[in-house]
Amino acid sequence: MSLLEIENLSLAIGGTPILKEVELSVAPGEVMGLVGESGSGKSMTALTIMQLLPHAARASGRVSFDGIDILAATEDQMCALRGDDIGMVFQEPMTALNPVKTIGEQIAEGIRWHTKASRAEAEDRARKMLDRVGLPEAKFPLSRYPHELSGGQRQRVVIAIACALKPKLLIADEPTTALDVVLQAQILDLLRGLVSENRMGLLLISHDLAVVTEMADRITILRHGEVMEAGDTARTLSEQLNPYTRQLALASMHVPARAKAHATGQGKPLLEVEGVTRDYSGRRTSLFQRPTPIRAVDDVSLSLAPGQSVALVGRSGCGKSTLARMILALDKSTSGTIRFRGETITGRSEAELKPARRDMQVVFQDPYGSFDPRQKVEKLVAEPLHVLEKKPTPAERREMVAHTLHEVGLGVSDMDKYPHEFSGGQRQRLSIARAIITRPKLVVADEPVSALDVSIRAQILDLFAELNQRLGIAYLFITHDLTVARAITDEVLVMHDGRIVERGKTSDVLDHPQSEAAKALVAAAPDLHRAIARRMQEQG
Repeated sequence: MSLLEIENLSLAIGGTPILKEVELSVAPGEVMGLVGESGSGKSMTALTIMQLLPHAARASGRVSFDGIDILAATEDQMCALRGDDIGMVFQEPMTALNPVKTIGEQIAEGIRWHTKASRAEAEDRARKMLDRVGLPEAKFPLSRYPHELSGGQRQRVVIAIACALKPKLLIADEPTTALDVVLQAQILDLLRGLVSENRMGLLLISHDLAVVTEMADRITILRHGEVMEAGDTARTLSEQLNPYTRQLALASMHVPARAKAHATGQGKPLLEVEGVTRDYSGRRTSLFQRPTPIRAVDDVSLSLAPGQSVALVGRSGCGKSTLARMILALDKSTSGTIRFRGETITGRSEAELKPARRDMQVVFQDPYGSFDPRQKVEKLVAEPLHVLEKKPTPAERREMVAHTLHEVGLGVSDMDKYPHEFSGGQRQRLSIARAIITRPKLVVADEPVSALDVSIRAQILDLFAELNQRLGIAYLFITHDLTVARAITDEVLVMHDGRIVERGKTSDVLDHPQSEAAKALVAAAPDLHRAIARRMQEQG
């Protein structure tokens, strides 16, 4: 008997159809994979199960959980189910966590609400759950706040909250998007273990076919709110009877035909980092002791030639983003020197940095979080133009924005829209447009495609490669996705515990890793072909 049954589920918001007669089921101890591109209706299916839909939403059909009619359930009934019998892991941990509450408080809150446990009992269970997801108290005390954790660590906290009460059904909406491949493998093992131990049903929502293939017993593929194909995971992905399934599989293994970078390795280095270290003050262990400093970046040196594309890979929390912030002069180094175009930028004032800022830009991991939601695209993309020596006229500015939008595959009509009117992939294109409008020499891309579905990711990687070829832009790609590193970069730097532990040509490092850190990353990276073959072998 199924734990969750969805039959003929249709959903419309404000008259716009979102889901069309969707059907799927999850049995106790089963993993169901729900796959599709951005906007296909995956998350809306999950929100329907949780009854967290907007007021304008209208759902029809049947959603049954453990014999309960979800669509007819009252809010009091749903409050009793949410967090207790049904847990949910949201895609973006920073928005799912309360920034003014400690991680211990947030895990213990649900335990106390549903079990009436005492504060001490709830904290003890929270401590054990954090240890279970790889956040031991010795390094991650309950008193930490979300902003004190990396993206991957925050996601582990969200998983701990969702699993603290051993729910019958766990809905995981892109649970490993923000995680490095080693941690992703650990979290997937954790989820697999919880399913096995507790006979928990798992609805795994993901755009990563390799991850779903590794995890799911059955798979449902959505497109534009409709089920394209469903069935046994290995059979569905090996036979690929539906053209859309074949399209997704091809996009998952897509490697752009990257052109050679302009003047790679020739002339003076564009960026030089020498012996850079960054220490942060730690927490006091007592009132009378000085806080123990935390070393986030430890004696790092690297260089980047004009037009070169380099990947900085490593596990979550290893110091990649901290190093990027220092290169962009958004954070100060404790020691060491950073030179850009031959000039030292460490220790410079904002006024002195202005010429350098014209030639360096950044593409953030979360484009929506980097945009002012109240501003239109024209103003958002034109933001960097204030650093130009000669300020463009309003007409020139509009023309520059229109031209740059065209370069990233968007139109002039998009200039008058707001960020919320675009899909995730389109917002990332806007982020790239904002980064290249000043024609920079260097772009630092911090996990620029980690939140995108496979089809959009392939398009964005092709765009990066094309801009590299045509404009000669040098890239520093910060990523935990080795397929991205292989597709778009000339060299790879492997970072571990704040230090660069291996460097070399991309193919050399990824095909023949030497350091233990690089070997762990390569071994843990999901592979669709390998996952399908393993599934087929298991089934005989």
